[in-house]
Order: sequence, then C-alpha cells, then structure tokens
Amino acid sequence: MAAAARAAEVSPFVAKTWWAKSVGLPFQPGRRGGVAAPIIRWPVIAAMIDAARAARQRRPLTLLDREVIAIRHAAGTTAAAIGRELGRHRSVISREIGRNSGPDGSYFGSVAAVKAGQNAQRPKPFKLNDPVLAAKVTAWLEDGWSPGLIAEVLAADHPDDQTQRVSHETIYQALYVQTRGHLRADLARHLSTRRTTRKTGTGPRRGGSPYVDAFKISARPAEVADRAVPGHWEGDLILGARNTSAIGTLVERTTRFTILLHLPDRHDAETVATAMITAMRDLPEHLRQTITWDRGTEMADYARIQLELDTPVYFCDPHSPWQRGTNENTNRLLRHWFEKGADLSTFTAADLRRVQASLNARPRPTLGLKTPAQALTEYFAAAS
Repeated sequence: MAAAARAAEVSPFVAKTWWAKSVGLPFQPGRRGGVAAPIIRWPVIAAMIDAARAARQRRPLTLLDREVIAIRHAAGTTAAAIGRELGRHRSVISREIGRNSGPDGSYFGSVAAVKAGQNAQRPKPFKLNDPVLAAKVTAWLEDGWSPGLIAEVLAADHPDDQTQRVSHETIYQALYVQTRGHLRADLARHLSTRRTTRKTGTGPRRGGSPYVDAFKISARPAEVADRAVPGHWEGDLILGARNTSAIGTLVERTTRFTILLHLPDRHDAETVATAMITAMRDLPEHLRQTITWDRGTEMADYARIQLELDTPVYFCDPHSPWQRGTNENTNRLLRHWFEKGADLSTFTAADLRRVQASLNARPRPTLGLKTPAQALTEYFAAAS
C-alpha cells in the first residue's frame, strides 16, 4: 500500500481510503489505519493510480512549469520530451507554446504566465463592441464578403494585434444574437445563405434518400455507353435566378436530339414527372430505352415515370455530373438562350419549342456536322 501511495503521489492514508471505497468496504481509521478486511485487489489499485495521475495532469501549468518549458524550448527540445519531463501530455506543451509565444515565436515563462492569466479572465469583452472594427466588418459584409473571408483578411492585416482581429464565429454571433456587438440584424441578408436565424446542427434530420431502391448507373446496360443504338436519354434541370425557376432538358445520347420540358410554375418532383411523361409518351417504344438523371429531389417521383413510360431510370453517383456528359454539354449550349441568372418562368412553351428546334438544327462535329434532327431522321429511315 505504501508503494501504491508513492506511485499515485498521495499519502498512505488517502491511498487506503481510496482502496477501501473501491472494494466496497468501510474504512476504519485507527492506530494502525487498517480496513475491515485485508483483501488486496491490485488491478483496482492500478486503475486508481492511473486516475490519480490523470487528475494531476489536468492541473494548470505553474510558473515553474512554464520556466522549464521556456528553457527546454529554447534548447530545441520537442514538446513530447518536455511533456515527459513535466509529466504532461505533449499536446499540453504544444498548445501552451502556440498560445503564449510572442509574435516572433519566442517563449518566456513569466510573460507566458501573464498572458495565460489574461486569457483565462471571464467574461471576455466582445470584440465587435469596438465601433471601428464593427464598421469595417459591416462594410465588408455589405460588399458580399463571407465571415470566413473577413476573418482571414483581418488576421493578415493585423498579425500582431489581436484586438483588431475577429473570428468568423464571432461575426455570426453578432449577426444572429443581437445582444452582442454593433452589427445590424439586416446584414444577415448579405450572407450567401440569406438566413435570418441560425440553423442548428441538433435539429430534426431530413428523411433518408428517396433513391435507396433506385437503379444505379453502374447497373445500366453496356450498350448505353457505346452509343450504338438510339433510345438512351440523359436529363437534368437548367435553373434560373435564385433557383426559383427551371427548364427540364432531355438529350438522346446517340443523336444528341434534345427535348425541353416546360416548367413555368414549379419544378418539384410531381411537376417534373408529369412534364417528362407528357413529352416522352408519344415517342416510339424503341426510343425509350433508358433515362439517366442525377440525384436531385426533382426526380423523387421516378417510380411513376418508370411505370407510365415503361422505361427504367438510372441515377448517377452523388456529385458526379461527368456521368451525364452529353447532357452537361447540351445545357452549356442552351445557355445561349437561357442566360444564368435569368427568370426562366418568362419563357413560354412556344419559346421552348423554338429553342429546341434551333438546337436540333445545329450541326454537331461529333455527328460529322450532321444535325441531331438529321441523325434521328436517318435512324428512322434505316429502321424502316
């Protein structure tokens, strides 16, 4: 017991008390300091010793500790070696040096102790209570800068002045908790999210993916890849300003023939499914072999599309637009008529038919300068 007490760096009396509690026996202090039953359980004592050491390691660094760190750090000793000497983890030493070193990287024990004491004071003054700093942050937010960018620029402009630097989290707190700082609440509309309240990470999660049972692109027939036979389509949406309007696009992989879906009011799953079924229902059956789409929510009603068109729908892997390369290239061409940022709901069904005809009459180098309409016509002639 005496050896265990020395290892735990406590008195024999404390060690015996701990041991008695661990084995569930009342400690009976007396002239000999014994216990009710002299049952020695060394694994329990070893665990107590480890706990005591861990508790001791959580104590704050003293001025003497910091002087030792300063001497060893100046001599080039590693944080791990300093930690072993002081009985502390290397991360404690590396954090101490990182937090309390001077701008030039020098570390002095007495200076570090003062700095640590200042940093430990609570409550800390809120930096954006400074009207000069708040005005600078406000101007950048109004120019569309993100809080992360503002924090980086301030850190670069004031490397030695912590009072003129602020973290992105502090800016978010000033925007969403209006009792803190001098930032106006309406500045939140300049953020990319446009949120007026903060979204927490502990709220209810959305349900699982609607594509758990859908066909994956890896299961698509091999004939789709070689483009030898028409009838395999790729689809996507072209989105307008603020993603509030959209136009659906369907491109046949072999001939590059394009069909545009008119979505004047909404582009949710039900609307997209209805528009696609209407546009493709009159196609010959052999021109409705497969459809490939990405995993956007607009295709959540894919089961109805498969049922009514009798056509399997395959879905790309997440974040893999190159798996629909034909459709991506076609959408780029369509931007000639549907510019980014435009309100696509202003285009009528007749407008889409004119654009569709123009694109299908455009010669394509990949088709030997034939147009998609010509390529499709030749296929029909050969099939008949």
